[in-house]
Amino acid sequence: MKLKCFLTLAITSILSIGTATGCVANSNPTTESNTTANEAIAQNPCAGNPCAGKNYQARIYTKNDVAIDGTDPVAYFNESKPVQGSSQYKHQWKGTTWYFSSAENRDLFAQSPEKYAPQYGGYCAFAMANGDLVPIDPEAWSIVDGKLYLNYNQQVKSRWEKDIPGYIAKADQKWSELANN
Repeated sequence: MKLKCFLTLAITSILSIGTATGCVANSNPTTESNTTANEAIAQNPCAGNPCAGKNYQARIYTKNDVAIDGTDPVAYFNESKPVQGSSQYKHQWKGTTWYFSSAENRDLFAQSPEKYAPQYGGYCAFAMANGDLVPIDPEAWSIVDGKLYLNYNQQVKSRWEKDIPGYIAKADQKWSELANN
């Protein structure tokens, strides 16, 4: 099982750089207490992430080759909620496809992507404070000082909210270190 998990981890890492995989190092299919990767990450958002702290060229979180799960980043600012984007309104930025819910939002992003793009390439803000690249849930978001921050899930977001300035300072430092590696 360990070899199978390692191979799955290696293959999945190559195919989906920057996302969590479906294996946990100590998984044992014969026990009822088998922990899935999502459960492990919910307990520790940095667990089970083979990409943690590694220098990858793709610095934007994607799922199915689309940034931030296809969520319109401009909608967080204009509608105060996550809105699913559409392939009808897409834009390429930093080598990544971004979806938008309208042509207007797409055009706003194209004019000023740094204003609307999530911090840390759309990876989990809480995990980035530890230097880890962890996927996000578009529903776990915050705008702080005009910047969009995403987190792994609502539970992690609640932990992040206990010291937003502290986590941002740590995450900014770690993101800078990753960018310079």
